[in-house]
Amino acid sequence: MYSLPQEIEVWYIIPAIRREFARILTKKYNLTLDKTGMILGVSKAAISQYLNKKRATALRIPASIKKEMEKSAAVMVKNENLAVREIIRIMNLMKKGKCGCSVCKKYNKGILKQCQGKPVEGE
Repeated sequence: MYSLPQEIEVWYIIPAIRREFARILTKKYNLTLDKTGMILGVSKAAISQYLNKKRATALRIPASIKKEMEKSAAVMVKNENLAVREIIRIMNLMKKGKCGCSVCKKYNKGILKQCQGKPVEGE
């Protein structure tokens, strides 16, 4: 059994992005859990779980992407309507950086060759 790249995004990458934004928005900008949840499109309880490391712990975000997330958080605080645009921007950066590959290596043994466009042995 394996997961498609889109499933990796939904189950691991998007939650990791939300987790990091929750940390930035609550710690750096002192936003409430409610306000942070409203910006990120999740509940107050989800924000609490992100902050207490009970959710989205399987993927580490590289420092270079965290720097970009700091910039995005500043945009979100100024204009909440741009949150989706900024989350998509970060998702694209993570995709380019192949951040989901670490999850694939763990859960999709043998699939990485196909994902990277390399033929599987015997084909």
